[in-house]
Amino acid sequence: MLQVKELNQYYSGSHILRGVTFEAHIGEVTCLLGRNGVGKTTLLKCLMGLIPARSGNVFWQEKNVTHWKPHQRVRAGVAYVPQGRDIFPRLTVEENLLLGLSRFSTQEARGVPDDIYALFPVLQEMKHRRGGDLSGGQQQQLAIGRALASRPQLLILDEPTEGIQPSVIKEIGQVISQLALRGDMAILLVEQFYDFAEQLADKYLLMSRGSIIQSGEGKNMESEGVRGLVAI
Repeated sequence: MLQVKELNQYYSGSHILRGVTFEAHIGEVTCLLGRNGVGKTTLLKCLMGLIPARSGNVFWQEKNVTHWKPHQRVRAGVAYVPQGRDIFPRLTVEENLLLGLSRFSTQEARGVPDDIYALFPVLQEMKHRRGGDLSGGQQQQLAIGRALASRPQLLILDEPTEGIQPSVIKEIGQVISQLALRGDMAILLVEQFYDFAEQLADKYLLMSRGSIIQSGEGKNMESEGVRGLVAI
């Protein structure tokens, strides 16, 4: 389980995160929603150790990881797919995926796991193509596939639908649903696209001005007025 307790962060005197507290459980999709500029990406970077929190704590599997480096969190089973995909454009699809195995021994990391290609058949079809030659939607699938290759217990996705064609959004949604049904990982999904989030969320968190202002069951998002409080 991921536990975030009273997390605060400041930029140039501005209070960006304000006492953020929440939990994300294995076997559930937790959707974090909010308009642009409310602190969602800053929060994720704090969770990954890319930005040090000014105060507060992050616990993962009952361990205080607040001061752990990003690579330590990856080794502990946390994977992060940032906005913009962040793939290696000059490497092939297969080489990109193999980088996701870096936390394993050489013996364990000899090849891309078959289940990654099963989740994203297009990646197997294009495994010898350079990452930079793929479409935006294919690059997003590659970024998620690389994160899954590390066998995470916590998968953090920062707006995976951004700039993606509807057909690929649907495919990514199906993959997230399959991962959730496996019951072996917690998924923290940051989204502005309300309909996508509503379809997937077991729990939701609504963020405004650096704080979680509302939370609840995904099935209650519509009745609790979440649609009118997010951008899309």
